[in-house]
Parts: sequence; C-alpha cells; structure tokens
Amino acid sequence: MKTIARPAYAETEEKKSRFLAELVFYEDLATRIGELRSLHPKANHHVTAYRYLNDEEQLIEHGKDDGEPSGTSGVPCLKVLQGRDLINVAVIVTRYFGGTKLGTGGLVRAYSGAANAACSEAEIIDYIPQGEADLFAGFSDAGTLEQACGQDGITVLDRQFDTTGTRIKIAGARDTLKELSARFSLPENIED
Repeated sequence: MKTIARPAYAETEEKKSRFLAELVFYEDLATRIGELRSLHPKANHHVTAYRYLNDEEQLIEHGKDDGEPSGTSGVPCLKVLQGRDLINVAVIVTRYFGGTKLGTGGLVRAYSGAANAACSEAEIIDYIPQGEADLFAGFSDAGTLEQACGQDGITVLDRQFDTTGTRIKIAGARDTLKELSARFSLPENIED
C-alpha cells in the first residue's frame, strides 16, 4: 500500500466546467471540505472519495457524489485511489459548472481525470504502519535504551525515571517497535 507525503492539488477543465482536485490526508478531510465550501461558495459540487484503515486495521472506503448523478463522480474518484493503492487519503473534487452538460460518461471521465491529476502531482510514498510502545530498562541499560530511541523514525512521547530504571513511551513504525520491545519490554506493550 501507498500513501502521500503531503497534500497535492490539480485543476482540470472539461467543456468549460472547472474541476479543482485536492488529495489530502484522510484525517484532514472534514476540515478541508468545510474550508473548500467556504472558499468556493459558487461551486456546484464538492465530490469526495476516501480510503483509510480504521483502528482494527479494516479498510474503509467510500465515494460521495454530492448532488451529481449517482455513481458518476464519487465512485470514479474512489476507483482512482484504489487503482493507485492509496491508503489513509481522501480526494476532494470541487466543480464549477461551465454551462454544458457532460452526460454520464463525461462526468465519469472528468471526475476520474481530476482525481488522477491530483494523484500525479502528489509525492507517493510507501505506507508504513505506525504504533506506540512502552519500553523499560534498568539503570545499567538506560544508555542503550536512550540510544535505541534516538534512531530515525522514532518519536519519544514520554520519559520517566524511577528507582528501578527508565520508562520511555515511543511512537514509530510497528516493525521497529516490535524489535525494541523484544529488547526492552514485553511485545504485548505495543499499542496501535
């Protein structure tokens, strides 16, 4: 699976209708759609599609037509995300009507073309599942633990010292967390 490094934007045109497409992180979808409705009050439609993994690692995906004929916009945008194997992303396509009806096939082509254009502008990266882990080391191994937590891709969330040693809560790639947990705590301490 793939995801994006940062949001991306593209604009396309079909028979004088303008299509403004944004590829965003899924968690930013609700905020961004609200912003776009405010920024583009005269736009006719704000079509969305998204794919993300929920807390149980289930794939959730959906396309919304936002007033366009059923199946002509949201689903074609979703198919673009599926075809590119993108996860934890959403595409929003804002349409300004140009005066000429596009028909069912024209709408499908226009919306999928806009979503594809935004995807083409995006920096696509490998999706790496993330998680959190609580690690522990006695004072004699505290330096080794600190050094291990200093590697790239690891974020220290909390650090506590007590009479028995050092406790550190970290976030990062699940594979790395499992390796560190095997050395510094029990594997069941990994939280997604």
